Amino acid sequence: MKILLVADKENDFIWDHFDAERFKGIELIISCGDLQPSYLSFLVTMINVPLFYVHGNHDTIYTHHPPEGCDSIEDRIVTFKGYRFLGLGGTMKYSGRPHQYTEREMEKRIRKLKRQIRKHNGFDILVTHAPAFGIGDGKDLCHTGFKSFLTLMDEYSPKYMFHGHMHLNYGRIERIQQYKNTTIINCYDHYIIDI
Repeated sequence: MKILLVADKENDFIWDHFDAERFKGIELIISCGDLQPSYLSFLVTMINVPLFYVHGNHDTIYTHHPPEGCDSIEDRIVTFKGYRFLGLGGTMKYSGRPHQYTEREMEKRIRKLKRQIRKHNGFDILVTHAPAFGIGDGKDLCHTGFKSFLTLMDEYSPKYMFHGHMHLNYGRIERIQQYKNTTIINCYDHYIIDI
């Protein structure tokens, strides 16, 4: 299955000069947050496939203007073409605004999902906005990853983790990293993967 991954930056070339050929064969779009709702609605309309999203720390507008034609997978598991996607948006709490969580609050969200995870016999892909602690995250509180994501990967060994938040132009940040059995992909701007 070919997936278009997007996060954090609207790509002007895609938005202003859309070329359907570049996205031929795409079956799903995943947004890892911090994108304008109109951009996501544009993508889902032009590519004409489902779009799943989680919230980034700047997605407060989604409360009143959610992206049309797109599905939030926040705090739930969604199955698509045999793959189980678990969505956990937001970042480390640094200013008290929506979609920010302490480590303890993120652990609580995950505990609430345990029954769903058992019911689905685990999950294949973890979709987040923030990275996991120590794997492509930053040193400041805002960009620190969650340790609870490491625990989730240790316990369930998903094949993939898709995240945003860490812009690739921040410095020495790699797009793809490996953590045990999980391939972690930073979805900044856009990236196409065939799983």
